[in-house]
Amino acid sequence: MNKTHNIHDKRLADAWATLQTHADSGLPLDPDPSRIAFADPEFLLRRETRGIRMQLELMKPDLEMRKHGIENTVVVFGSARFRSEEESRALIAQAEAAGDAPLVERLRKLARGSHYYEQARAFGKLVAEYSNDKEPEDKLFICTGGGPGIMQAANRGSYEGGGLNVGLAIALPMEEAANPYVTPALSFKFHYFAIRKMHFMMRAKALVAFPGGFGTMDELFEIITLVQTRKSKPVPIVLFGSDYWKQLVNFDFMVDEGVISPGDVNLFEYVDAPADAWDYIKKFYKL
Repeated sequence: MNKTHNIHDKRLADAWATLQTHADSGLPLDPDPSRIAFADPEFLLRRETRGIRMQLELMKPDLEMRKHGIENTVVVFGSARFRSEEESRALIAQAEAAGDAPLVERLRKLARGSHYYEQARAFGKLVAEYSNDKEPEDKLFICTGGGPGIMQAANRGSYEGGGLNVGLAIALPMEEAANPYVTPALSFKFHYFAIRKMHFMMRAKALVAFPGGFGTMDELFEIITLVQTRKSKPVPIVLFGSDYWKQLVNFDFMVDEGVISPGDVNLFEYVDAPADAWDYIKKFYKL
């Protein structure tokens, strides 16, 4: 039987005592060959121990998600810069009051995408409400990158719908903490993008990509490629906001140039409403 050890137990407490003393005193942590290996950050952060760190990033979220019954997820991507309609108006008003014309212009451009925030929020709520009365093996859980914008919106909708939801945050200077709607016990932070991507796909039963930038494109094409090359089982891939995606990526041109096959454009579906995205996923799985 597995037993979770209390970090304050004597067997483990001694290993951390030196670290705590240094932290409390503001002292640098110098290399020390006598320090227990698993309690030695200087050792664990060496280049040679990168593989161990990656294993830990793979293992920790996996164990926690299993414990909470998270087996099937609907992954939602999209811009971290979109805000709710209410917050967008408030930010524009603040910038206008400060007389910052360039910021006002930028915020007004972003405000054009506020409806995507509200639609992602509505979609997250649909998924949560569907799953609330289902057996554990049939539940679907919203999973996002844990950040602001579209990610926050989907987590928020799930939260408002009474569901658990997952946030797979990445350690970035501009994102210090996960958004407040991620279920605290399922709020994870990663250093390695590659391991984070693995966790997105390990339980994904669908992907919904809202308009976004480099990060959204990166995750979207990663998953399309995995399905295209059959490294992953087919899953419904939804491109939310047909005007945006059709202007951004000319898939028909790629077919004409022969760099993708005609059938590859059937790997995803364009939608423009939360209910249509959810209906496509339900139809795919005959829910």
